[in-house]
Amino acid sequence: MAHPKRKISKQRRDKRRTHIKAVTLQLAKCSNCGATVRYHTVCRECGHYRGKLAIKTENTL
Repeated sequence: MAHPKRKISKQRRDKRRTHIKAVTLQLAKCSNCGATVRYHTVCRECGHYRGKLAIKTENTL
C-alpha cells in the first residue's frame, strides 16, 4: 500500500470536497391539481406538465 509522504492540509482536503453538497429538492405545486411536485417534472397525480397533459394516469379524466 502506498503511504503519503506529506500530510494533506485541511484547506487542501476541503477544496477537494467542495463539489459534494447535500442538495434539498426544489418543490412546487402542480398548477392543475395542487399536488407537490419537483420542478421540471411531470405531476404523478394528474400527469400534467406546465399546464398541459403529458402522460395519461388513472386519475386523468
